Amino acid sequence: MLIEPEYEGTDPASAVRRLQQLAESCVRSVPACCGAVATLGGEDEPERGERRTTATHPDLAALVSVQLDCGDGPIRAALDSGEPVVSGDLLHEERWPAFRAAALGVGVRSSVTLPFHRAGVLVTLNLYGFRPGSLANAARGPAAVLGDEATAGLVRDRRYRAALTEVGQLESALRSRPVIDQAGGIVMHVLGCGVEEAYAVLRRVSQLTNRKLSDVAAQVVRTRGHGLEKELARLAPPPPPAGPPNGEPPQIFV
Repeated sequence: MLIEPEYEGTDPASAVRRLQQLAESCVRSVPACCGAVATLGGEDEPERGERRTTATHPDLAALVSVQLDCGDGPIRAALDSGEPVVSGDLLHEERWPAFRAAALGVGVRSSVTLPFHRAGVLVTLNLYGFRPGSLANAARGPAAVLGDEATAGLVRDRRYRAALTEVGQLESALRSRPVIDQAGGIVMHVLGCGVEEAYAVLRRVSQLTNRKLSDVAAQVVRTRGHGLEKELARLAPPPPPAGPPNGEPPQIFV
């Protein structure tokens, strides 16, 4: 089944625009190309069986659905080999019977599938022609350049979004740090423990309640620890066993 998952790390709207531009540019640039389909997935796509897809005609998008449903076709072959897959005349094609039947059903006689793999991004560019042998040189023409540029753009988009996410996390950490430090001081006062023990208690509360550490700290600061004494004491790490005075080894009497 053809679905459109939110590809991790890549803005869905931006990815669709790039794929659509790629498909349309290839139709204009590649002689004898009657239509094109561009697909996008990640490195785990073979297991998930999902690819974001754009096509210059709805009938061509159905050719991707057929391949995803049966798990076979030029897209799978191109991704597995890392090389372009060419079918000069689908009327006499013995590979991929389901894809062959679907393609002939919409008047497609030849196809070329180009794979592009960069930094975990997997793109395929699928070109179709009405006449047999009409796309023999398509894999070495403008389509290869356009596909490589589009894949590089998708990688840049993903890295940019990852950088924005990291900046947001750092800003959140900077805002919450004073609150966490203040909560640690309150826990130290309530339990009479040290700094490390206080932070360990806060982390344990966060884990057990499935809440962010900053939210736990905010609650402690808001209540100043009142009403939480028993809970904090219960979660406090046990004190280390008392050793002999002055670090001397214990005496053994026989």
